[in-house]
Amino acid sequence: MMTIPKSRRRSGILGVAAAVSIATLALTACGGPSTDTAGSAVEAGSGEGTIKVWAVDGQAAENDALKKIIANFESSQSKIKVDLKLFPSDQYTKAVNSAAPEDLPDVLDFDGPTLASFVYNGKMAPLKDSVSGETLANQTDSIKSQNTVDDAVYGVGMMNAGLALWGNKKLLDGAGVHYPTTPEEAWTAEEFTGVLDKLATVVPGGKPLDLSEQYGFAGEWGTCCSAGPVIWSGGGTMLKDNKAAGALDSDANVKSLTQFASWKKYTDPNADGLAFTSGRVALSWVGHWTYPTYKALGSDLVSIPLPNFGKGTKTASGTFAWGMGAKSKNGTAAGKFLDHLMSDESVRTYTDANGAPPATKTALAASALYGPGKQLQFLGDQLSKACGTEDRITESCVSVTRPVTAGYPVVTDQVGKAEAAIYAGKDAKEALSAAARAIDQNFADNDGYKK
Repeated sequence: MMTIPKSRRRSGILGVAAAVSIATLALTACGGPSTDTAGSAVEAGSGEGTIKVWAVDGQAAENDALKKIIANFESSQSKIKVDLKLFPSDQYTKAVNSAAPEDLPDVLDFDGPTLASFVYNGKMAPLKDSVSGETLANQTDSIKSQNTVDDAVYGVGMMNAGLALWGNKKLLDGAGVHYPTTPEEAWTAEEFTGVLDKLATVVPGGKPLDLSEQYGFAGEWGTCCSAGPVIWSGGGTMLKDNKAAGALDSDANVKSLTQFASWKKYTDPNADGLAFTSGRVALSWVGHWTYPTYKALGSDLVSIPLPNFGKGTKTASGTFAWGMGAKSKNGTAAGKFLDHLMSDESVRTYTDANGAPPATKTALAASALYGPGKQLQFLGDQLSKACGTEDRITESCVSVTRPVTAGYPVVTDQVGKAEAAIYAGKDAKEALSAAARAIDQNFADNDGYKK
């Protein structure tokens, strides 16, 4: 299991990886879903007093920003206080899974792919009756998709996450490579191979591509951030009608992931994490969270859409968000706090601290980094072209929500392992079929994770 660097535990797209084995054990051992009706268990309360809040202990700047946001909330009114408890990232999901619903806080932090399992186990409540309509309407479509389970919204997000090919313009120009700047212009997979051939002649060692192998394909990076976009761009899915067989091991996925693996000969393993900033590679397939380091390239830093495998370029989206404990006894006060977290000022404070794309429409439009005409507008535009879940993908949409299922831990575990095996040379059909069988067996053992 990959250990996520602390600086990326909250601001990136990878946080679920550290929780996968814990969540899998919790799900397969639970013997079925909770019989509690989470939404009806929330009490409105007096709208006053102290609310309890749980969150992941993120990077220092994020923690400081959260504490500032809480202080601003408390100073803006006198009736509600916030009791914040921070958990180490490798203990957080275990703490939520281990707690009885009535022992959970009023407000809790969660990583997007864990939401469905929390809902399945009766840990969280829908927000419709507690959070304002304005707050819900201001959520971007991509983050709303992540936070919706069975047509009910259980979470709201201050930030999002997305992927791109970061390019070194100096090296691209030196190889005579003209690069796309919009999703519609993305290189086809075949064109990308030709680009790599050209770039191999101008970089030291002849390996111009960084695929972020240092994160580990067998973990969440493999599922969300390399295999996921490749599968979705090729017209495939991981699940269809709650089954992996026939979906994950489809001919489309075999073709796309085989093509992806063929680029290994062009790839710098990037064991030191310096392949891009040192100029060893011209292209780096990674997320927005590397910008604080990559911006050292100055005007030579460009963002480029991921390759198009036939159905348009795609990126995974989604990250940490906020929800309400299923049995909160002060839903009104908790809702007011969630409204405050989603205000433009709070979102700006938080995303300025970690560099993530804002997940509210108004804050994204006003972002000094991701807004119109700004340096990372491309990443913001991608997230605005939301596909939603796998079953809603079209050629023109770009950002895709990872499968929303309580069985996601076994999905990501198996998909990541399959991609790692394919990249290492295993037959793609064989690897994907084995993964599909394992996923379907787990789902069958848990009655399809249906209530």
